[in-house]
Amino acid sequence: MPIFTSQPISVGLALLFHTITLSAEPQKSIVLNSPDNKLSLSFLLNTEEQPFYSAKYQDLSLLLPSRLGLTLQGFQSEGGYEMTATKPSEHQSTWQPVLGEQAEIEDHYHQVSVTFSPREGGSPDLTIEARCYDEGFAFRYRLSQPGDFTITDEATEFTFAGDYPLWSTREVEGDYHESKLSDLSKNRIRPIVIEIPEGPFVALGEAALVDSARMRFQPAAGKKHTVRPHLAGPIRARDTFVSPWRYVMVGANEGELIENKTLVPNLNEPCALADTSWIRPGKAIRAELATDQAKACVDVAVKMNFQHLLLDAGWYGPERSNASDATTVTVDPNRSHGDFDLPEIIRYAKENGIGVFLYVNRRALEKQLDTLLPLYKEWGISGIKFGFVNVGSQEWTIWLHEAIKKCAEHELMVDVHDHYLPTGWSRTYPNLLTQEGIGGNEQMPTAEHNVNLAYTRYLCGAGDYTICYYSGRLQTTRAHQIAASVVYYSPLQLIFWYDKPQTIRFTPELDLFREVPVTWDETRFVEGEIGEYVALARRKGERWFIGVLNSQREREVTLDLDFLREGTNYQTQVFADGEPVGEAPKKVACSSLVVDRGDKLTAKMARNGGAAFLLTPRSE
Repeated sequence: MPIFTSQPISVGLALLFHTITLSAEPQKSIVLNSPDNKLSLSFLLNTEEQPFYSAKYQDLSLLLPSRLGLTLQGFQSEGGYEMTATKPSEHQSTWQPVLGEQAEIEDHYHQVSVTFSPREGGSPDLTIEARCYDEGFAFRYRLSQPGDFTITDEATEFTFAGDYPLWSTREVEGDYHESKLSDLSKNRIRPIVIEIPEGPFVALGEAALVDSARMRFQPAAGKKHTVRPHLAGPIRARDTFVSPWRYVMVGANEGELIENKTLVPNLNEPCALADTSWIRPGKAIRAELATDQAKACVDVAVKMNFQHLLLDAGWYGPERSNASDATTVTVDPNRSHGDFDLPEIIRYAKENGIGVFLYVNRRALEKQLDTLLPLYKEWGISGIKFGFVNVGSQEWTIWLHEAIKKCAEHELMVDVHDHYLPTGWSRTYPNLLTQEGIGGNEQMPTAEHNVNLAYTRYLCGAGDYTICYYSGRLQTTRAHQIAASVVYYSPLQLIFWYDKPQTIRFTPELDLFREVPVTWDETRFVEGEIGEYVALARRKGERWFIGVLNSQREREVTLDLDFLREGTNYQTQVFADGEPVGEAPKKVACSSLVVDRGDKLTAKMARNGGAAFLLTPRSE
């Protein structure tokens, strides 16, 4: 049975953070405020002395009293609880990510630990560690119990005041569709995004999932407008258990929500690596399994200022066969495109300053990891793309993160594909450059899907979208694909995914692919609307890049440039949908102009189109 069983009631808030004084004496309610005092998080006991929490944003009810608790196998408590807490404290610092969307991130929060103790025994004490940021709040469970124990379920709830708009998906690589909280069904992928009318946007998710079972979302049975976690399996622990963080990211609008996603890395541990000089983010091109094709891709990479070559599945045999040996080069006949000399490809790539990533299916990784890593390091491999990894259960969560740690020990970078979703662990182990967990161009999604990704999936971390350019299966314009390289964050950015090296013509618009970085010093939301369009501005050094993705109707937007440096003129390259705009043009129109902080830029976009801008300070 759950450690805590309870029914919600309406309660008032206690004193604010800056006036509250707590001790080990029992409390009726405990309130924690964000540093800017816009957000308040309250822990409380209902009339049955059961534990709940609630939250306010300014004067608006963000979450009604919502249940807390875990289900611990073999333990049961029928009585009430008393609540004690540590004195609230404040943390404020800044840190520099090895890889990120900002050169520096502020980590500023108020925190408190709240302990719920059963009055009649029967269950262990449960401690809630809570942090309240300007960007949202988060809490996690800490449980101490001598010996082995098993957690079978989680009773946490997120109860909203009304049937609000919701964006969610059931498939890791699926579309995020708008619905209502009342339409929520089981197995929803995190994060999910909720719009509170006349209030903020909220994202619910999970951070620092390293050694526990994955959480997804489901409706709470018999409770309106309530979301609760669904664990992927039991969680086994000995003596002490600390859960991943459950976070509520908050933004005054959907754009501020995008800017507040630093909440996720802030909830993870600092970088664990003493030396990160070998970690090399960059753009990559994928090669077929043939020596001449791979070398041609290296030549493209050099011309396009790419940093890596990816050799995809099949180089050591059929990837889904347990008999395939990833210590050998034994090409799958179904994937062969001619002679394949891996040592020669690696030599040619390194000679030209290009790193090599090898795709390895999880079957080989699971049985050969400790043999493969030193061998690949000896071969001169830069990184591994993990394929079809098992996700969800505690067992496979632990395996994957231990594998990434081992890769770091051998100075190998990692790209995890398929259904792995980030929870911020790249802060701790930045050799994890990126991951899929996204509906990218392998599915050839709609423009609406692409726009929504910026407001949903990308809130939780980098996504390997696999940008294309020439493919006839694209449902978007080429300008849309160019803009995606700015809007989508991934320290390993795959470009020309289905494009062959012989089709790449080095036309002027490809300058954007050539120049765009994959990590950033500053990121700004410019404007947009979920489901309709999104415009992001990103700075690297003194240069700004702006990407605009448009959805399913022709659109013209005017972009403010108030983020530019005062008194500086910027030479601006424009990459836009060509004429005729209304017919989803294949061509990209390139032009140039000079702008400054007081000017505006106009993006005229086709249906399913986009636009990109590169702004470089002019020398006087």
